[in-house]
Amino acid sequence: MSVSNKPHLPIENQILAALSAPEYQRLVPYLERVELSINQILYEAGEPITYVYFPNQSIVSLVCIQENGATVEAGVVSKDGMVGMPVIWGGISTTTTALVQVANGAMKMKAEHLVAEFQRGRELQSLLLRYTQALFTQVTQTAACNRLHTIEERLARWLLIVSDRVQSDTFPLTQEFIAQMLGVRRAGVTVAAGILSRAGMISYKRGNINILNHEDLEQTACECYSIIKDEYARLLGRQS
Repeated sequence: MSVSNKPHLPIENQILAALSAPEYQRLVPYLERVELSINQILYEAGEPITYVYFPNQSIVSLVCIQENGATVEAGVVSKDGMVGMPVIWGGISTTTTALVQVANGAMKMKAEHLVAEFQRGRELQSLLLRYTQALFTQVTQTAACNRLHTIEERLARWLLIVSDRVQSDTFPLTQEFIAQMLGVRRAGVTVAAGILSRAGMISYKRGNINILNHEDLEQTACECYSIIKDEYARLLGRQS
């Protein structure tokens, strides 16, 4: 069912919310609210991207999968942006897979309609171009982080980013999934999580992470967390 049949629904996605009322109403006939489930694949590497998604409280990981099955997360998208950005860059596919990390709703739209609106050169184009720069910062900073920083620093950064996007200190995540996203062995995540737990920064029980001390966790995280956060705020006018 399209949003046009549900005008009372709040606009949770920050890209959509930043549009003026007339510009948003242009998109309404093409938007459909959908529920996303954990581990759902929105598009696969090398496959045509037929739909784009504006997440609400969902978090979607952009994952690189190697020939041997090893994975590492290149970036995350939540209510701060859009999943399927390659369609506005002139391509119909990409080398990453979009995997739902935290389940919730999203606004879904056919890629062809998004491209047509983008090419009008109005508000949506401006927002998505600035979001492109913010996402590029996240991806490049993540690449540097994976090479230069310890697992504890990377884990702290990653947990803070997830917390910011779900706007909660508690969220369901298994150590196995975290290991896949960080591109490390599960044993490494277990050790790092143990260090953070013993320091009173987090607790971990039955697949649920609870951040207990944000300030200490931010001090433990590498500078990548603040660089990414500040760039999103600078480009999109908000904290992300």
